[in-house]
Order: sequence, then structure tokens, then C-alpha cells
Amino acid sequence: MQNLHDYKEISLVDSHCHLNMLDWENNKDSLLRQAQYQHITHMLTVNVNPLEFAQLLEIAHQHASIFCSVGLHPNNTNGYKGAIDTVDWHQSLYDILVNSVENPKVVALGETGLDYYYDKSERKDQQDAFNIHLKVAVEKDLPVIIHTRDADVDTVHMIKRFPESRGVFHCFSGDVAFAKEALDLGYLISFSGIITFKNAESLRDVVKYVPLDRMLVETDSPYLAPVPKRGKENQPANTLYVAEKVAEIKGILLREVGEQTTKNFFQLFNKAM
Repeated sequence: MQNLHDYKEISLVDSHCHLNMLDWENNKDSLLRQAQYQHITHMLTVNVNPLEFAQLLEIAHQHASIFCSVGLHPNNTNGYKGAIDTVDWHQSLYDILVNSVENPKVVALGETGLDYYYDKSERKDQQDAFNIHLKVAVEKDLPVIIHTRDADVDTVHMIKRFPESRGVFHCFSGDVAFAKEALDLGYLISFSGIITFKNAESLRDVVKYVPLDRMLVETDSPYLAPVPKRGKENQPANTLYVAEKVAEIKGILLREVGEQTTKNFFQLFNKAM
């Protein structure tokens, strides 16, 4: 019987984390050391509010192995509107995105998308912000990091308006049918620690369905710590447990998961190469 978890020459990328939410300044040495120990070679720290973008950019510039994105999470749209000193928040958001992506460390737009589960922001505002991200992504030929919750139909509809767009559905929690739609759009699918949860059998079916060459792995840290770290603050080092579960579900070597998902990451986020 093959050993699916042969750790020789393993390399992994945490394709979605929020390092600024992990008290980076006080914990960075430990976080980086643990990540290296668990074979994590690169990280993408993801922006959820452009007003916090400077924090992420500083982190990314401190380390060659860390990249960042710029974007407005759908749940933060109302807060952003209220915080900026201008009537035309649409133009403000567009300008920030366009200017920020000129930095060599910024490899993606997002996270953006639609969240109708929490409804913390007006749906029309979420849609407007999502539209702006997709527009800039096409103009600048950058990938988009998609967040969608209870909004699958509208999310797909909006992406179809930008057929030249590319990106990833991060922290995927949908079913096989929705995964097929995402793949048909040309997007990748990223799996998080959710696939290790006891009640996530249907999501593990999605892992079986999605081809390895269309897949990424992530932590979404500090959220969604995988088994065996449930109940603790998540961190990039735990990408390893997600990759182990993918290998187990697909019956392949952990090395294969690492090699292919790393290749997928740099093909999608090609500005990071």
C-alpha cells in the first residue's frame, strides 16, 4: 500500500490567508517558522478592505515568499462607503484598485463577490463593488478571488458578463453542480479546512470531482482551522492538513497534491512568478 503522506520534497502554497488578522507584528517569526516546518513555501495574504491595504502591502514587501491582493469583501461594502470622504464611492473604489495593482507585490483583485447569507451590506452595493473588481481585473489582466455565499446564481451571472475574467472560487463550500459551473467559467476552485470537518461529506465529493489541475488549497486563516486544529486560531502552516485530506480523498500522493496545486497557483497568479 502506498504511503499517501510521504513528506519528502513536499512544497505547498497557502493561496488564501489573512496575515494582518494574525497579529503579524508580534507573531510573524513563529508563523513563518511553523509554515516552513509544514512545507509551506509561499502565501497569498488577501485584502478585505482597501482601507487596510497598506498593512498587507507592508507584510508582502517584508518577505519574497508572500504576495498580497487588494479588494473589498462584500460584507464590508457598507463600512467602506461610510468611511471614505467622497460621495462617489464607486469611483473611489475603482481608483484604489487600479492604482494598487501597479505594485509588483499585488497579484490579484479581491476578495470580492456576493454574500447574501449575512446581508451585512446592501445587495445592490455588493453587486456594484463586485462589478468594479471584475472590470479592473479584465483591464489589468489579473485574477479575481471570489467569495460567494447563498448567492451562487447572481455570482455566476455577473462573472458571465466578463468572459475574459479569470480567478478562483475560494473556500469552496458548494455542491458538485456549482463546482461544474465554476469550472465551466474557467475558474479554479480552492478548498480549505472545511473538507476535514466531520459533517462535510458532500464537500469531499466535490474534492473527488474537481480535477487536481483546477484546484488550490488554502487556510483562510485565522478562520476555519482544520482537523486536528479545530477550535484554535488557524494559520498558514495548517495548509498541510488540507493537502493531506485532498490526497486521502483522491487516493494520490501528497507530493502530487503539492506539486500540482503549487503549479496551479503560479499559473493563475502569474504576476507572482
